[in-house]
Amino acid sequence: MTPLHIADEVAAALAANRPVVALESTILSHGLPAPRNLAVAARLEEVVRKAGAVPATIAVLDGVPHIGLSSSELDRVCNAGDLVKLSLRDLGPACALGRSGATTVASTTALAHAAGIRVFATGGLGGVHRGARETWDVSADLDVVATTPVLVVCSGVKSILDMGATLEVLETRSVPVVGYRTSRFPAFYRRESEFEVPWRVEDAAQAAAVFAAGGRGMLLANPIPAAFEMDSALHDRLLVEGLRKLVDQDVRGKDVTPVLLEHFHTASEGVSLDANEELVVSNATLAADVAVELSAEQYR
Repeated sequence: MTPLHIADEVAAALAANRPVVALESTILSHGLPAPRNLAVAARLEEVVRKAGAVPATIAVLDGVPHIGLSSSELDRVCNAGDLVKLSLRDLGPACALGRSGATTVASTTALAHAAGIRVFATGGLGGVHRGARETWDVSADLDVVATTPVLVVCSGVKSILDMGATLEVLETRSVPVVGYRTSRFPAFYRRESEFEVPWRVEDAAQAAAVFAAGGRGMLLANPIPAAFEMDSALHDRLLVEGLRKLVDQDVRGKDVTPVLLEHFHTASEGVSLDANEELVVSNATLAADVAVELSAEQYR
């Protein structure tokens, strides 16, 4: 792999076994509009610091994977219109060709592990797409989480995906799925889905203990804060409309998720953007709490 550029603050924290939390950049460059994305980027780093950890937002800039971004680099990620969305398979080409891009869950997890970071906060995990029996459209996130010893904090998977099939793949790949103060798997904009989680923890210390004992990739499912949960009737209407839009416009493959999310953002008049921001902030806070626990003496 291309040598990493690790920010001084992040490198110092890792060397001293102080808590560090990885943050992805795709949510900033592709998931949120400007200038809101830059404000969210700053807020995410702020809540991680407030909880006692060091934030490490990850992106590839001019062919170099950056672990931790300066304020000017964050500004570049949030305002450059030409950043490529980089999954794990794209890191080699992007680095070799000197390209810049934002990292997804898969690539952020891999780069975090390469840097020695054990905890990563994101919004929602990728998964099995609806109709995957015909399209074979399954996110690389699932394989990477299964093979990389990083604890990923997320709000489940988006309801636009096949949640049941996603959980089956996670089970097949032996990924521990642990609910944070919930017995049901979160559905991103909604706090609960119809699916149960096999394990539940009540605090960050328990989550850290589970991860340390397992020694493998783990999913910590944290429901969206109740105050920002999307109304069920609105959510269901937007989902039906979005799925119909895919058929009408013959949208397939990697274009499915961006089109559906854009419909949610536009048709909900900003409700989904508020939900998206608050759930990822909640996940970053929880991830920092877990990272603090993992930095304790018994887990070194």
